[in-house]
Amino acid sequence: MSGSVKKIADMTFKAGRTIDWEGIAKLLVTDEAKKEFANLRRSFDDVNSQLQTKFSQEPELINWEYYRKGIGSHLVNIYKEAYESIEIPKFVDTVTPQYKTKFNALLMELKEAEQKSLKESERLEKEVADVQELKKKLSTMTAEEYFEKHPELKKKFDDEIRNDYWGY
Repeated sequence: MSGSVKKIADMTFKAGRTIDWEGIAKLLVTDEAKKEFANLRRSFDDVNSQLQTKFSQEPELINWEYYRKGIGSHLVNIYKEAYESIEIPKFVDTVTPQYKTKFNALLMELKEAEQKSLKESERLEKEVADVQELKKKLSTMTAEEYFEKHPELKKKFDDEIRNDYWGY
């Protein structure tokens, strides 16, 4: 019984050491995600600590002779036989395979969102640079220079003038 629990405790301890908690934390953006991640890590550490301390220890051996002297051998033999006949079923993990597929799907979704975010960030940085450049040149820029950069706006103004539409 305790051998299988010890194996699970050892595997959990090793898994805890291989998780890159800091690397994952760096990927989180929102405060809510950081809070939930901190709760997950704290829960994982609590369970891991319990597995390492409470459940990984071997149970104390029963001194049957001590009880035979005090109680009597017939009753102690009945208890000993019952104790030794107990079979603890082995834990079969059926949940982890289900969650591994879900986790992998979420990981793929995260990578796609990261790529989208990086592309959007590049686009926004370029837009900010363009606006800053425009801000510098705005006081000395002519309408022709502005329309060179924004031909769609020139077309719109030309259409309004051609159609004699002055905005009212």
